[in-house]
Amino acid sequence: MQDHTQLDTGYFQPDACDIGAFREIIRRRTEASDAPTATQVQKNVPVYDMRSLEPLLQQPDGRKRLMSEWARILLRGAGAVVLQNAFQQTEVIDRATDIYEKIIAAERLENGGGADHFAASGANDRIWNSLQKLCEKSPETCLSYFANVPIAAICEAWLGPGFQMTAQVNVVHPGGAAQEAHRDYHLGFQTTEQSLSYPAHVHALSPVLTLQGAIAHCDMPVESGPTKLLPHSQLYAAGYAAFRRPDFRACFEENCVQLPLRKGDALFFNPALFHAAGANETEDIHRMANLLQISSAFGRAMETVDRSALCKRVYPAAVAMQADGRLAPSQISAAIACLAEGYPFPTNLDRDPPSGGLAPETQAGFFARALREGMDAPTFSRHLDQMDTKRRA
Repeated sequence: MQDHTQLDTGYFQPDACDIGAFREIIRRRTEASDAPTATQVQKNVPVYDMRSLEPLLQQPDGRKRLMSEWARILLRGAGAVVLQNAFQQTEVIDRATDIYEKIIAAERLENGGGADHFAASGANDRIWNSLQKLCEKSPETCLSYFANVPIAAICEAWLGPGFQMTAQVNVVHPGGAAQEAHRDYHLGFQTTEQSLSYPAHVHALSPVLTLQGAIAHCDMPVESGPTKLLPHSQLYAAGYAAFRRPDFRACFEENCVQLPLRKGDALFFNPALFHAAGANETEDIHRMANLLQISSAFGRAMETVDRSALCKRVYPAAVAMQADGRLAPSQISAAIACLAEGYPFPTNLDRDPPSGGLAPETQAGFFARALREGMDAPTFSRHLDQMDTKRRA
C-alpha cells in the first residue's frame, strides 16, 4: 500500500520527490508467501501457469481467492503478474496476428501508420482500437480471442465487474529503441504541468481506475525487448511527479527487470508501476503485443450531455462578455471548465492522434484558444463539428 502520509502535501512537486525513499521501496523482495498460488517468482514478479490454475477459476471460492491474490499483488506487492499460457491454444493468436498484419499493411498504405504516445511514427507499427477492428474483420476470431477466462478474471480482480476493454496492437521491429521509464494512463498521459495540477489524493486514485496488460503474439526472449518493469515502484505515491526526473529514470534503468514471454502469455501491471518497452536487439523478431487498457466502469458521468451544443450556444455570449468586461478571465475559465469537455479521451486515435504531445487538443482547450484568437462563431462551430467527427468510433 502506498504511504499515504506522502499525500498530506496537497500537491506533489518534482523537486520534493525523494530518490532515497524510492530506492528503499524498490529494495523490497517478493516472497513466496506474498503469492502463495503462483507457480514461481521470477525476478521479483509472480508467475502463474494457467494450465494448472484455470480450473481454480471455475470454482467460486477458488476464483475469489485467486483474484484477491492478484489484486493484492497489483496494489501493494510487486505491482505486476505474468499469466503463462493465458491462451492455452494459440491458434486464435495466430488468426488474430494474420488479421492484424493485414490491417497494419493497409493502414501504412493509407496514412503511413499510426502515431504513438511514446515513440515516433515509423519506429514501430501501431493499431489503434484493435479490439473493434478485429471484430469488424472477423467476429468469430474476436469472440474466440476474448473468450478468455483468466484475462476476464484479472480485469475483474482489479476493476470489479462492468469493466471496459480497449486494445491497441504494437509491433516493435528489429533495432527498435527502448522507451524511457514512465507511468501510464490516466496521469501518465499528462504533461508534467498537467499532472501536477491534480491534488495528491487523485494521484493515489488514478491507478485503480485502469489496468494495463499485454498479450504476447510471438515468443519474446529478453533480447527482443519485452516490457521493462520495476517491481514495487507503484508504491511511491509521488511517482507521477517523479518519473520524468533523470535520477528516477537512471534508478529505473539500474534496477528494472525483464521477463521472457511465450506466445499466448499475458503480462498485467498496475499503471503506476514504472515501466518501459525494451529495445529489440534481435535481427529477426518483430515483437508483437496486443496492449490491453481496461477501465473501471466508474469512470463515467451519470448523465449524457451534448457539450458541443452547449459550447456553440454560449460561445457568442462568451465573446461579448469577455470583450465588454462583464466576465473576468478567471470567470471565463471557470465557465469553460464547467461547460466544455476538458478531457481528450476516449477518442478515435486514427483520426485524432496525439500530435505535439501525449494527447489531442481538448474541447475546453479549443474554446479558450478560440477566444484568444478572436475566432468568429461560424468558424468555431465548424471546428467543433470537425472535432466531434474525429472522435467518433
